[in-house]
Amino acid sequence: MKTYQTGNIRNVVLLGSSKSGKTTLAEAMMFEGKVIDRRGTIEAKNTVSDNTEVEQIYQRSIYSTPLYTEFMENKLNIIDTPGQDDFVGGVISGFKVADAGVMIVNATQGVEVGTEIFARYADQYKMPLIIGVNQLDSEKASWETTIDSLKQTFGNKVVPVQFPVAVGPGFDGFVDVLKQKLYRFKDENGTREDLEIPAEFADQAEEYRLALMEAAAQNDEELMEKYFETNDLTFPEMIKGLNLGILSGSVMPVFCLSAKKDIGVKRLMEFVINATPSPVKDVEETVDGVQVPCDASKETALFFYRTSVEQHLGEVAYFKVMSGKLTEGMDLVNPVTGAKERITQIYAVAGKKKEKVSEMVAGDLGCTVKLKTVKTNQTLCAPSVDWAFKAIEFPQSKFRTAIKAKDEKDEEKLGEALNKYSAEDPTIEVLYAKELKQTIISGQGEHHINILKWHLNNVYKLDVDLFAPRISYRETITKVATASYRHKKQSGGAGQFGEVHLLIEPFVEGAPQNNRFKIDGKEMVLNIKGKEEYTMDWGGKLEYYNCIVGGAIDARFMPAILKGIMEKMEEGPLTGSYARDIRVYVYDGKMHPVDSNEISFKLASRNAFKEAFRNAGPKIMEPIYNVEILVPSDCMGDVMSDLQNRRAMIEGMSSVKGFEVLKARVPLAELYKYSTTLSSLTSGRATFTMEYAEYSQVPADVQDKLLKAYQEEEGDE
Repeated sequence: MKTYQTGNIRNVVLLGSSKSGKTTLAEAMMFEGKVIDRRGTIEAKNTVSDNTEVEQIYQRSIYSTPLYTEFMENKLNIIDTPGQDDFVGGVISGFKVADAGVMIVNATQGVEVGTEIFARYADQYKMPLIIGVNQLDSEKASWETTIDSLKQTFGNKVVPVQFPVAVGPGFDGFVDVLKQKLYRFKDENGTREDLEIPAEFADQAEEYRLALMEAAAQNDEELMEKYFETNDLTFPEMIKGLNLGILSGSVMPVFCLSAKKDIGVKRLMEFVINATPSPVKDVEETVDGVQVPCDASKETALFFYRTSVEQHLGEVAYFKVMSGKLTEGMDLVNPVTGAKERITQIYAVAGKKKEKVSEMVAGDLGCTVKLKTVKTNQTLCAPSVDWAFKAIEFPQSKFRTAIKAKDEKDEEKLGEALNKYSAEDPTIEVLYAKELKQTIISGQGEHHINILKWHLNNVYKLDVDLFAPRISYRETITKVATASYRHKKQSGGAGQFGEVHLLIEPFVEGAPQNNRFKIDGKEMVLNIKGKEEYTMDWGGKLEYYNCIVGGAIDARFMPAILKGIMEKMEEGPLTGSYARDIRVYVYDGKMHPVDSNEISFKLASRNAFKEAFRNAGPKIMEPIYNVEILVPSDCMGDVMSDLQNRRAMIEGMSSVKGFEVLKARVPLAELYKYSTTLSSLTSGRATFTMEYAEYSQVPADVQDKLLKAYQEEEGDE
């Protein structure tokens, strides 16, 4: 393969819901560019893109796959992305390195929730979009219905460049109003006839052409003036206007496709090359705010947007050349770690097919092997610069589960496997929760986690159990209480003696310090001699007051008393969860001139705190999450009912582009496998996001259940 210059490179990401035909389209694009000599199919499990065993089992894209084709003296880098929200990480990483997106819409379904989800991400990343209406050869395909759904969702941005002359099994051509041609296809290998537009389609073609010209003219003042004066634009002028509109996001041109029959593919590729930007004007910002232009004459820098372990190759690192020129044998440096890496091999990537090349220039995508330390989101650059590019920001996880090896001897091996997998897929988070005594894995959905489990079973040869994770509850108090405890132990020789009297009350941020309390009808006044304030690692605070008078307890024992209280806050009296937001006043006690020591006072304070806590109106607090759900209108009732059963508090409803948006506050305990339930209720047409909000007290009936469950668990142990 020749070396393509930056201006002759196009980087596009294929987007769309599952079953829209992205992988089939990618096959046709590579076939048209003669990168492959035959097109594979999903059914035959021989596509270039979905080439892993697990993808072939499920017959859908699970990973984003870098591909390329050569067309019109340009290199077209293509990233085929998964169509399911569970694997959105591959879409987001594609946005990082692409300059335009091609959104594929199934002509039998129109706009799906997946279409809306990925379009929202594209808008967030300012990614220009072209729309391809695919599967127009399907029996239930409808051009008109699909266009209506697109316009309902995206408004006047949607501008068809083409329209089909027939839809359904007989689909074999379309009118291209930009080219003013009828393209008729003679076989399923993209062979076409370029014909004049027949009279029967002339009026419709003119209507489409005028709409297209108007859309193009609105993006440039000179074009708008000419359009008003002449009611006409030349082909180059329309391309110029559409290009500007695509870049600004004000135009989404629509094309006709049957990827399966290779109809419309070549024309789409031609438009992508003519109307979408090359990386020439790309400027990437580093974490230090340095603006790095995509210029082959500058210092070399690579950004790694994906890593994987592949059969026969080992660890493969996929990159974009952000600046400069990459050649074999080049020595580069990780600006964050200082680690040096030598690039021994460079490959152009078409799925599992990798073509060795000697160099790549700024803007191109490729991969390399045998790097020692490089992971996803890292940079390698020339030793003369210290550019570290901003990392890809992946969405927060929406599904969490606990995991353990069926055989305890495999726990260490499981930990290593999980760390390796999460390095390849940063949307998988792995955490050992000391508080819960569980390993928690988080991802984008149950299917996402099941794919991880498949890898653990089949690649790492590990049998694992997945189960509902414990919840990180918090314990606190609602009123004032006192308690005392005497620790006394005598077993020959030196004994142990310590007695502690303390008072506790709820801590409220900003509340004034108090020294007067009413306990059992009697007023208590404390002499505060010292105060210490601690912010707990798990949230909330502890205020610790020394109110000892008359030398009842030596000052040297006060740290031991604090330590005992801290230990009990780390393992709360109710359920063993962390305690928070408490004021403790140590006001009296007794000591022995010989037998008192630090351990005695630590144990005394620990037990006194435990007793006082149970008498202070103890409450369990649970994590609450803000949940936003995007749901079709016809499923709204079912989703609302389900949320109410999950103790949700609905906070708002609105409509956006044909969908309803529900905002609610939901306890984390009620969100286990919610993604699965939501998919079932809506036939996969809804999605949601969740974000931690706060801790809130659980209802009394829930608290009773938690206390009973904890007592039973303690009894079993």
